[in-house]
Amino acid sequence: MMSAPLKIIIFDGSFKMTAFLNRLAAGLTKRHEVYVMGFNETLEQPVPGIRYIPLGSNQNKRRFVSTALGNLIKTGRFASIVPTIYQMAKGNKTALQSQNLKIALETIKPDVIHLQWTSVIPPFEDVLQTGSIPVIFSQRGFHINVKPFVYPENMAYLRQWYPKFAGFHSVAHSVVRNSAKIWDSPDKIDEVVYTGLDLEAWKFNENYKKSTPLKLLSVGRTHWIKGYDYALRCCRLLKDKNIPFTYDIIGGAGEEELQFLRFDMELEKEVRLLGKVTLPEVQRSMREASLLLVPSLGEGLPNVAVEAMAVGLPVAAFAVDGIPELIDHGKEGWLAPPQDVETLAALVEDFNNLSDTEIEVIRRNGREKVATQFTEAQMVEGMERLYHNVLQNP
Repeated sequence: MMSAPLKIIIFDGSFKMTAFLNRLAAGLTKRHEVYVMGFNETLEQPVPGIRYIPLGSNQNKRRFVSTALGNLIKTGRFASIVPTIYQMAKGNKTALQSQNLKIALETIKPDVIHLQWTSVIPPFEDVLQTGSIPVIFSQRGFHINVKPFVYPENMAYLRQWYPKFAGFHSVAHSVVRNSAKIWDSPDKIDEVVYTGLDLEAWKFNENYKKSTPLKLLSVGRTHWIKGYDYALRCCRLLKDKNIPFTYDIIGGAGEEELQFLRFDMELEKEVRLLGKVTLPEVQRSMREASLLLVPSLGEGLPNVAVEAMAVGLPVAAFAVDGIPELIDHGKEGWLAPPQDVETLAALVEDFNNLSDTEIEVIRRNGREKVATQFTEAQMVEGMERLYHNVLQNP
């Protein structure tokens, strides 16, 4: 897709963006100027081509002061130095961060701002109110499918500000449907752009082997929406049926509820609750596992499932929100009704009885799905299309 180069700000409040955002930003830098702003100033592995703009770190008072005063001096705003020092003396970091943001926007003069979370909307309320710069908002699973419908104050806040956004990016069609319940309009621009992978970095595992005992795997933060308690109940059913297995939850370390459930269900020998690991370690675990479990109670469209399918790790999941857009049951993986532990356990048991040939068909179908619908190029082109759509239809 050929289009005019843009100045794009991607903002999630931090330099330490998600894997999805880093892939998107890296892809966009090939044709556009991409800026990432953050309230932190440390990043071990910056993405080449991205321009990182610090807005003041709460962790380093000296750097915070130097950032605030340095911005004023570089831009010739000498009259603001004394009021800024006064705000520093009062410890009003929020006001100083807002000032740094305002200066950065005036300096960069972006064509479009792309916000990532509901929590980062407040610093941009003035921009939204004036409409001086088009602002796009990414809509993700929990923050759109669940949070507004649980917390009335969150729903009220979104309904106040949604009409002022120039456009929306949704990670799945299910998110579009729920977004319409928050606010809808005939002129609303809301486009689905799936996450995209660099398939060279996620090579298909030609040496996959279903192990005995089965090696089950889940990857992700510990939050009730991830449904790990349901996964443990599934494991208890597997153990009752004398199906040999192990189950690793990467990211599950330190979660008291999971530790208690593992003990209470007598799964301490089978289940390991592991800490966060590096991306290469996640990839290695996927190549060693037999089956990925995605027991989430709500998802936009889980990156971990896309990544697993890319490397050829079969996936069994609850059919919630955007997951059926990724997995056609019985063709690219297996789906159980939401929260249906018995069916999920039965799917794992059925998987254990499949032949290598039958599993290989599923594995290659999953890879093909990712290779045709979830590539990095498609993700970047989809975002470019959204940005230009917004700019052409103010």
